Amino acid sequence: MPFDPESLAFDAKGLVPAIAQDADTHEVLMMAWMNAEAVAETLRTGRVTYWSRSRQSFWIKGETSGHLQHLVEMRVDCDSDCLLVLIRQEGPACHTNRRSCFYTAIRDGDPVEIMEPME
Repeated sequence: MPFDPESLAFDAKGLVPAIAQDADTHEVLMMAWMNAEAVAETLRTGRVTYWSRSRQSFWIKGETSGHLQHLVEMRVDCDSDCLLVLIRQEGPACHTNRRSCFYTAIRDGDPVEIMEPME
């Protein structure tokens, strides 16, 4: 039986968090939101598609920047309320031009930038 995106436990806004992880290195690159249509489009095309809450529109990662995300595998968590998208990332994943959006660590109570922008 094929996977039905509508079977996910979406929040009140019809969204589910999606964590993007490098399929080879297992590095967590970013988190964004998907609705049922973005999930279906990602599975159909292999190009990771999110829902932009600020623009209220679909966002195909890399469509304007060229920093594409290619789907390797999509996983659903045990409660069906979060997705893990294993991807192959072209270029930086973060809009700050860093490999990952998770470039700030809290060390001894202080924020520390642990990753420089990519060249």
